[in-house]
Amino acid sequence: MTDDLTTDFLPQNIVEGLAQARKTAHKKRSRLRVKVGGETYPVLKLSGNGFALDRKDAPHLRGLVDLYDGGRHLFRALIIAATEDGDEMSFDFKRGTSHHDAPPLDFVRDENAPLALLPRA
Repeated sequence: MTDDLTTDFLPQNIVEGLAQARKTAHKKRSRLRVKVGGETYPVLKLSGNGFALDRKDAPHLRGLVDLYDGGRHLFRALIIAATEDGDEMSFDFKRGTSHHDAPPLDFVRDENAPLALLPRA
């Protein structure tokens, strides 16, 4: 059943209620979050060049934000507000930096190097 057929048979308030319930269920299912300062907002969509938030939840964000998948820090990005599309606000990445668990090495690690040294007995 498509949304066009639904609007022919159901009153407008029911159609709007179904759309809101669908959006709420998607927010609960999604693990993606964007964190700005102390505030966290659920991400509705994530693409290679940006992401979308619910327009009611998120203000016009700018600057540095951190993106998380559950508790895992994915990357830090510099963003700008791009477009409003209905109930969604899209943001574009100007720059993104992946998050790494370990600091980067400033030397080439030998493939055959030992992982650890054992003390002499």
